[in-house]
Amino acid sequence: MDTFLLFDYTHWLVIHLVGVVLFVGNVTVTAVWKVFADRTHHPATIAFAQRLVTYTDWVFTFGGVVLVLVSGIALMILGGWWTAGAAWLWWGIGLFVVAGLMWLVVLIPIQIRQARMALRFEQDGEVPPAYRRLALRWLWVGIVATGLAAVNLYLMIAKP
Repeated sequence: MDTFLLFDYTHWLVIHLVGVVLFVGNVTVTAVWKVFADRTHHPATIAFAQRLVTYTDWVFTFGGVVLVLVSGIALMILGGWWTAGAAWLWWGIGLFVVAGLMWLVVLIPIQIRQARMALRFEQDGEVPPAYRRLALRWLWVGIVATGLAAVNLYLMIAKP
């Protein structure tokens, strides 16, 4: 099988890399500007940043994940990795799943709560301590999830 769904290995690899850039790039950049926005202690700035976290996650993070998943499956099939028993691949898949679960179970619910809080405090003018506690938890869990993605990136390139 030289092609899978009309694309060859190289085309799927490019799609995969675009997905990785969207995913890793967005989670990294989003975290940086959210932390800086939170540090301003300015309710309107924080609320604006929180809205953008939600928007960019839907467009870039989710879009990147879809591209990575679809193209990753195609690359596994076309490259013969699926049956090769490559430990690096299974570790990478495991890290991807764990990071995804961290986003689904911890980070996205925090973002939803923070977005709802931001709607209120943008009008009230005071950021509540509960928002700050959630922001700190979001940051640390996000660092771990992004670290898992970085290890995954190494595994996919080095194939140790």
